[in-house]
Amino acid sequence: MKGALGSNQILRLLFWETTIKCNLTCAHCRRLESNEAAFRDLSTAQAKSLIAQLAELGGEQSLMPVLVFSGGEPLCRDDLFELVNEAQAAGIIPALATNGTLIDATVAEQIRDSGIVRVAVSLDGATAEVHDKLRQLEGSFERALQGIKYLREKQIPTQINITLTRHNAGQLEDIYELAKSVGAIAVHIFMLVPVGCGQVLVETDMLSPEQYEQKMLEICRLDGRGELQMKVTCGPHYERIIRQQGLYQARKKTANISGSVPGRTGHGGARRGCLAGLGVLFVGHQGNVFPCGYLPIECGNVLKQKLAEIWYNNEDLARMRNSSSLEGKCGVCGYRDVCGGCRGRAYAATGNYMAEEPFCAYIPPEIVSGE
Repeated sequence: MKGALGSNQILRLLFWETTIKCNLTCAHCRRLESNEAAFRDLSTAQAKSLIAQLAELGGEQSLMPVLVFSGGEPLCRDDLFELVNEAQAAGIIPALATNGTLIDATVAEQIRDSGIVRVAVSLDGATAEVHDKLRQLEGSFERALQGIKYLREKQIPTQINITLTRHNAGQLEDIYELAKSVGAIAVHIFMLVPVGCGQVLVETDMLSPEQYEQKMLEICRLDGRGELQMKVTCGPHYERIIRQQGLYQARKKTANISGSVPGRTGHGGARRGCLAGLGVLFVGHQGNVFPCGYLPIECGNVLKQKLAEIWYNNEDLARMRNSSSLEGKCGVCGYRDVCGGCRGRAYAATGNYMAEEPFCAYIPPEIVSGE
């Protein structure tokens, strides 16, 4: 079954869209379906089958994957904690990604008791004015902060997720300081990928390649403080920048403190910037499997195929893992093995997921020299 992969290939993170249902209608959301489509969500029995399949796959590896219960809004799912308990009993590491607005003292206690190792709460700005505009619900900022407060009271490790757009790019340091003030242990910065509802933001809120470069340099400076765990998602060229800025070796020395938590180097060793299909999979609310949540290339369905079969044998996943198949400037770039370019943005721009990253300002010397 493992013929399509090298022996050291490991699935580290599986993001599961537990439900399409959500209490918010965020402007940059990846989902296209409305809450009315929630009847198509995996049933409890089907979800337990997915968990069993993931445990089986994890048992063939040197480590068990992290299962991120995502959405939609996972707290809209009535059987969420039953499924978290199922995952933990199977040896899977459970994490939760939420907008935070539904967390009260009771929910925070359920989260703690369920064994969830970390909760990621989305804050798309350091102020209510900025956050609420993107989340399209007045009061959502204060409700999210209140949710974080309840998590802190229960001593639940919490990270802040922010999707970077023109609308909030000026608040990077402010969100960093806010994360520290509320007791978060990490900040994960998501670079906007124009899929789902986010397609309408291409002209209005997408940063230019040059702006992305400058923002990643700013992130690098914040990361260098060593006060919080920092990760850039869907910005794989950050792996180039931290090497150019001399931060990579410093991060390697502190990698052992990160532990088995989502997205950190400490969980499963070295990683490439773009992990679509490499160390990450995304399972949609109907069981469809994708390389990541921002790349709409269907690789199978867990109701029809075993997850391990998809992971080991799907041709699209195998192609994405081969950096020598990258095209354009990504194909000749000296950083292609540590960056890989965002396959989601490449697909959105060209319809070809192996095309060059369209939002990278770096020009490889090989192109300049004409090699």
